[in-house]
Amino acid sequence: MANKRTFGEWMRQNVVTVIFIILCAACFILSGETPAYVAMELVDRMARNAFIVLSLIIPIVAGMGINFAITIGAMAAQIALLWVLEWQIPGIGGFVVAALMTIPIATLFGFLIGKLLNKMKGQEMIGGMILGYFANGLYQLLFLFIFGNLIPLHTDGLVIQGSTGVANTMDLSKPNGIRKALDLLVRLDFVPALYLFAGIIAVAMLILYLRKSIPLRRLVVVVAVLAACVIAVQFPAVSEIFFLVKVPVVTFLVVGLLCLFNIMIMKTRLGQQFRAVGQNRVVANAAGINVDRTRVIAIIFSTVLAGLGHLIFAQNIGSLQTYGAHEQVGLYAGAAILVGGASIVKASNGQALLGCLLFHLLFIVVSGAGRTVFGDAAIGEYFRVFISYGVIAVALVMHAWSAVSKRKDPEAQMRAASEKA
Repeated sequence: MANKRTFGEWMRQNVVTVIFIILCAACFILSGETPAYVAMELVDRMARNAFIVLSLIIPIVAGMGINFAITIGAMAAQIALLWVLEWQIPGIGGFVVAALMTIPIATLFGFLIGKLLNKMKGQEMIGGMILGYFANGLYQLLFLFIFGNLIPLHTDGLVIQGSTGVANTMDLSKPNGIRKALDLLVRLDFVPALYLFAGIIAVAMLILYLRKSIPLRRLVVVVAVLAACVIAVQFPAVSEIFFLVKVPVVTFLVVGLLCLFNIMIMKTRLGQQFRAVGQNRVVANAAGINVDRTRVIAIIFSTVLAGLGHLIFAQNIGSLQTYGAHEQVGLYAGAAILVGGASIVKASNGQALLGCLLFHLLFIVVSGAGRTVFGDAAIGEYFRVFISYGVIAVALVMHAWSAVSKRKDPEAQMRAASEKA
């Protein structure tokens, strides 16, 4: 009976992930896409989007839910990109300058967001979403009227022809742009890249275990998975799937560093404060923790990381829709992390990466599936937008259901308390 209840709890906690795995498998079969093409696209999308999904973890741990205000972090990155293009700083130098500019701008925005969200405790997600819409209006004013009018721009292609304001598209592929600035630093075929990252991850996990940051069980599981992956690519049938894949090593190293940062910060005093505030603000305040300050810091971290993640996204794409590229950042990143099994109160690196993989795998194959089933690839595009909102809705419903169930079940309350302890 206990096993059935445990399995039921697991299914309730991971229902979104299970549904997505089934959807991805069905759409892949219906799409007719080759595994080699899907693998190539998936690696590219993971490099492009993983960092920004990982930026959501700290606010979730701090009890603030999905930080939809990361849209504002993306705006900070686009302000920095505009000036890098205006100053015509190309390549990795331009990317670094944009990153250095993004950090203080996003820090200021994050501070203001955190202050506002502290006035609406318990409603942070809807508050963050509305803040994103409000900030978008100010962003439009800045880019349509102030830049190119009050603040002149002199670089060709940055201003709307025959009018004022920034052009609809920021083209990063020009000689003075930063297209693939990070991705092209080091690129390897999939198999040698797998060997490299497997070795790095194994060493990192061993160090974390020796520092008592992770349990032995997790070390064994990770090493076993890495060994299985290395063994699998020895078979020609498996290695042929990845023969088109070129791995941007530096980009994935940056993603790995963020994963390590998320692990290590939770072991610090500040990380413990994030957890304490996320579990119970009243108890945390009684323990002497400045709850409001801790929440502001969590939002600042998230906003800055989202801005840096948007830069990684931009250099990978090679162009940006000036007035639209930032609008769906919060929605897609929030949906992705929920797909991986995270909730609005609990998230991990593994859930963020799994969710990013499944979410974008569906993006790759759903158009082909729509074309096969309905004769129109656009149906697949509509479906994935529906899925994005649907995943968030299901996650919120499941969270509410879980909260009600725990209030009715004293044993569930005791298990939740022991997990938090």
